[in-house]
Amino acid sequence: MGGGGQLTEPVETSACGGRTASVYTWDEVQKHCHRNDQWLVINRKVYNVTQWAKRHPGGLRVISHYAGEDATEAFLAFHPDPKLVQKFLKPLLIGELAVTEPSQDRSKNAAVVEDFQALRTRAEGLGLFQAQPLFFSLHLGHILLLELLAWMSVWLWGTGWSTTLLCSFLLAVAQAQAGWLQHDFGHLSVFKLSRWNHIFHKFIIGHLKGASGNWWNHRHFQHHAKPNVFSKDPDVNMLHVFVVGDIQPVEYGIKKIKYMPYHHQHQYFFLVGPPLLIPVYFHVQILRAMFSRRDWVDLAWSMSYYLRYFCCYAPFYGLLGSVALISFVRFLESHWFVWVTQMNHLPMNIDHEKQQDWLSMQLSATCNIEQSCFNDWFSGHLNFQIEHHLFPTMPRHNYQVLAPLVRALCEKHGIPYQEKTLWRGVADVVRSLKNSGDLWMDAYLHK
Repeated sequence: MGGGGQLTEPVETSACGGRTASVYTWDEVQKHCHRNDQWLVINRKVYNVTQWAKRHPGGLRVISHYAGEDATEAFLAFHPDPKLVQKFLKPLLIGELAVTEPSQDRSKNAAVVEDFQALRTRAEGLGLFQAQPLFFSLHLGHILLLELLAWMSVWLWGTGWSTTLLCSFLLAVAQAQAGWLQHDFGHLSVFKLSRWNHIFHKFIIGHLKGASGNWWNHRHFQHHAKPNVFSKDPDVNMLHVFVVGDIQPVEYGIKKIKYMPYHHQHQYFFLVGPPLLIPVYFHVQILRAMFSRRDWVDLAWSMSYYLRYFCCYAPFYGLLGSVALISFVRFLESHWFVWVTQMNHLPMNIDHEKQQDWLSMQLSATCNIEQSCFNDWFSGHLNFQIEHHLFPTMPRHNYQVLAPLVRALCEKHGIPYQEKTLWRGVADVVRSLKNSGDLWMDAYLHK
C-alpha cells in the first residue's frame, strides 16, 4: 500500500518534543515491527513505542503484538479513558499517515471498522459501559458468604469425610466465583477510576485467591489482543503437550514432531488439562513472584491469602491436612475453570497472524454459550465471550443487552456469530482435540 515505503516531506505544523513530525505510508510503518524497532498507528497518528513498550502498564508483549500495525481498535478496547492515555502517547508521536493513505492497514475492511466504531458509539450512548455497583457488591458478598459457610461447616460439624467434602465444594465455588470477579476488576470494568479497579483487583486475586494480578494482566491482555494467534496468544501455547486448530497439527506432522502421542490427546486431556492447570498455574505464579522484584507486592497479597487460610484450617486439619484440603479445592476449581474458558476458544479458528480487523479477528476466535441464569453465574458471564472480547472494559451485566446489536452487525457483514448450548460447548472441546490429533497423525504418516 502507499508509495512503496517512501517517506514524504516533513510537515512543519505538527511537531512533538522539539522534533518535526513527518508523514508516512503504511509500507514504511510496517517495516518497524521488530523487538528493538516498534512503530504503531492510532487514529492515523504514528508513534514510536520502542522504549515505551518496556514501561507499558499492560506489559511489553501486548503492545509489541501491534508493532507495524494499526492499533486503533485495540487501543480503544483496552483503555476506558483514551483521553487520559493520550498524555503518555504525546511524547511518542513521530508523525502521521499521508493523506493518500487509507485509515486501515493491509486488507482490513473499512466498512466493518466503521460500523464497529458506530456500534461502540451506540453502546456508549446507551450507557452500557456504566457499571452497577450493587451487582458487583452482591457478587463479592456471596463469595465471602461461601467462605464463611465453608469454615463454619468444619467448626460446627468437625472434620469428617462428608463435612470435608462439603467444605471443599463451598471453597471451590468461592474460588471460581472470585476468579470471575477479579477478571472484572482486571479489565477495569467496575470503577470509572482505573486506580480503584487496580486496588480491588489486587485484593480479589491476591487476598481471596492467592494469585498474582500482575502476571494475570500481562498474559490475559495478550490473549485479548490477539486471541488464538500462535506466538501471540499465550493461551494457545500448549508447550508441546497438545496440538490445536487445523494448522499446527499439520505443521508438527510434516516436521515429524512427536513430543506426545497427539492422536490420543483427546483422551489424555482429561488427565492433564482440567485436573492440573490451576494447581500448576498457582505454583508457577508464586515462584515467579519470589524471584521477580516487580512482583513482590503481588507476592505479599498472595501470602496474605495463605496466612488467612492456614489460620482458619490448620487448627482443624493440621498443616499437612490443610495443604491436602487446598490442593483438593484447586483440583475442583481447575476443572471448572478449564471447561468454561476452553469451550469458547479451543474449537474455534487457531492460526498464525492474519492482521484482521478487530471484529473479524475476535469473531473467528470466540463463540458464545447460550444465556441462562445458571450459565451466567457458572461462567461469570463469559458465556457472552464474543461481547466480552469485543468490549473487554464493558461491565458484564450489560452483555445481554449488547448481544443482539453485535449479532445484527455480524449478519450485515456476513461474519459468523456462533452460539452453543453448554453441553455442546463441552463436547466441542474434546471433538476439536480429536480432530487436531487426527490431522497430526495423517500428516505424520503420509506427508
